[in-house]
Amino acid sequence: MANDLRLCDITPGNLDAALGVRVRADQEHRVAPVVKSLAEAYVHPGVAWPRLIVDGERTVGFLMAFFDIDWKGDGTDHRSGLWRLNIAEGEQGRGYGRFAVEAVADELRRRGGTRMFVTWRPGPDGPEGFYLGLGFRPTGETSGGDAVGELAL
Repeated sequence: MANDLRLCDITPGNLDAALGVRVRADQEHRVAPVVKSLAEAYVHPGVAWPRLIVDGERTVGFLMAFFDIDWKGDGTDHRSGLWRLNIAEGEQGRGYGRFAVEAVADELRRRGGTRMFVTWRPGPDGPEGFYLGLGFRPTGETSGGDAVGELAL
C-alpha cells in the first residue's frame, strides 16, 4: 500500500472510477455492485456513507457504511456499521479491506459509536474469515439471509 491511502467522497469527477470497481467474477454473487450501492445511498441520505478507497491516484475499492439505522424497525435498536465492501479484482490481498474496516470503525468512534456491525453471506467462499480475523463476532442473527457480526469499538 502507498502512503496516500484514503477514503474519498463520491463526486461527479470520480463517479466513473466508482462504477468501474469490480470484484472478482467468483465474488459477484456475494456483494452488490457499486451502482446498486450508490442507488441505495441516494434513497437513504443521512444513513448511507459511500466512499471510494484510493491508493495514491488509483481507485482500489468502494465501501458504504450505515449510520444509526433502526435495526428492528421499532425504535429499540439503532445500529451503525459496514454496509458494503468491494475491493477491486487485482487489488485484493493488499490490506485495502482491513484499511476500509478500520476507517469505518474510526468514523463510528468519531461519531460516538461503541460497536460496529457487518453482514456477510455464509458459505465456504465468503468473507466470514476476513471479518472474524478483524475481531467481529457472530451475533447469531441474520439479516436478509446474511450472517450478522459485531465488533466492539
